[in-house]
Amino acid sequence: MKVVNYSEFRNNLTQNLNAVNEDKEIVIVSRTQGKNVVVMDLDEYNSIQETFHLMSTKANRKRLEEAAAEMNKNKFIKNKLIEK
Repeated sequence: MKVVNYSEFRNNLTQNLNAVNEDKEIVIVSRTQGKNVVVMDLDEYNSIQETFHLMSTKANRKRLEEAAAEMNKNKFIKNKLIEK
């Protein structure tokens, strides 16, 4: 995570945005009024939103936890893909 002030962010906009996109760096832009902002890659943001959605219900959360536990114990069936 990288913290920069507004002027530094603006003066190095291309470099900061490249770091966000290419290195998956999260940039916090510190502003004088205390209203800081976070700049992150859209794919990373979407991934977080998907995780929130999947974990939003107790039933989903339980099923995912059970599936992860099975995978960790190597209790899964491996199948070949069906190709058409």
